[in-house]
Amino acid sequence: MSGAAGRTARAVAAERPIAVIRAARDRPCTLLVCRGCCCGNPRKHPGTDHAGQLERLSTAAADSVGRFTIRTTDCLGPCDQANVVVLQPSTEGRRHGGWAVWIGFAMDDGLTDDLLRWIDQGGPGLAAPPAALELQFIRAPGVDGTRARGRRRARG
Repeated sequence: MSGAAGRTARAVAAERPIAVIRAARDRPCTLLVCRGCCCGNPRKHPGTDHAGQLERLSTAAADSVGRFTIRTTDCLGPCDQANVVVLQPSTEGRRHGGWAVWIGFAMDDGLTDDLLRWIDQGGPGLAAPPAALELQFIRAPGVDGTRARGRRRARG
């Protein structure tokens, strides 16, 4: 046997973490957009252009030439604060003390403008958030003793 077929699974797997570590070295800001049961739901928030907002964010990510990425997920948990987005810092932002920032009630164009402006300036760890955006920061589930969907932990 020669080439990849001749190597053991362990040898092949041992090579993979190196690529992951290199990729993490230059990770851009990442915006995680909830589109689960409540977020992005036109029945819950009929006056919001959910599809238009996601398209605008996706276009900005594509235009950023790799400085910003966007992902969607089914449910982030705090449904009572829908629409929820989480801005994760770039690797450089994390080196400067940036942490993931949870933002609730992310529905209007002004918030989207502020979010994109902050990302363009570097995001968490590299630039201060716009004051209006900061007013919409929420705690991540579990940070304040709650679990997903805003339920309190059982006391025993």
